Amino acid sequence: MILSCGEALIDMLPRTSTLGEASFAPYAGGAVFNTAIALGRLGAPAGFFSGISTDMLGEILADTLTASKVDVSFCARSARPTTVAFVKLVFGHATYAFYDENTAGSLLAQSELPTLNPDIQALFFGGISLVNDPAASTYETLQAREAPTRVTMIDPNIRPGFIAGKEEQYRARIERMIARADIVKLSDEDLHWLLGAGDLVTLGQSILAKGPKILFLTEGAKGARALTATQNRFVAAKKVAVADTVGAGDTFNAGALSALHSVGALTKARLAAVTDDELDAALTLGNRAAAITVSRAGANPPWSHEL
Repeated sequence: MILSCGEALIDMLPRTSTLGEASFAPYAGGAVFNTAIALGRLGAPAGFFSGISTDMLGEILADTLTASKVDVSFCARSARPTTVAFVKLVFGHATYAFYDENTAGSLLAQSELPTLNPDIQALFFGGISLVNDPAASTYETLQAREAPTRVTMIDPNIRPGFIAGKEEQYRARIERMIARADIVKLSDEDLHWLLGAGDLVTLGQSILAKGPKILFLTEGAKGARALTATQNRFVAAKKVAVADTVGAGDTFNAGALSALHSVGALTKARLAAVTDDELDAALTLGNRAAAITVSRAGANPPWSHEL
């Protein structure tokens, strides 16, 4: 099983009412939540760990996970409210306004960490859940606990507006988690935010020097790249009509993980010896799945039969 660990929230997406008025509609979402959903729909054994409310919105989140074949038994349920994010789209690109104080997700404590069974091969971390304590420290503690024996992957999915005033602490946490991770995924924008201007491959090698075995680097509409200490693989993206980009990177993560799982590569030994063909397959499935997600409104990852 691949256990996705991080935020689950309600995205309020811009819509037009039947009267022609601008409005918002609620959709289950969150970067790590989306990756879990995509994993389940792609047929990979998927589980999810987060703080999820028992309120009406929390039930929407839990039901959405279950409907996509994601195991929710690891989730910590509480009566605290659900995180809500209002989404603004500009030429298809999403910006967010988060309402996350005192929520079930943001107050997740280390005492709520699950005991993991041997079936869990890999853990995925990322998103806004790595910004604010206590939840951010709780997820980091889980990664530190499990990284010596299980594969871990991180995609920070950086939201600069959400990090304002906390950048130093946030950067330090991301540095530590990248150093522990076996797999890191960054967008080109995330990579430049972390390391500044420069050639993407050169900057990517700086990330690998911190400890990870594989770096997946997404380059928007161009495609995606996989770097290791000795490999540099690139697969171009399929051209599609873009509805919006909500959930694109999250779906890519699921495609890459699903492809690695399908060939038995989600162990530390196998990742250290990953082949060009296996990296190409991971990039290809990540790109194909993400292409379907961006072709329709909201974070709506594809099922395996749609590929």
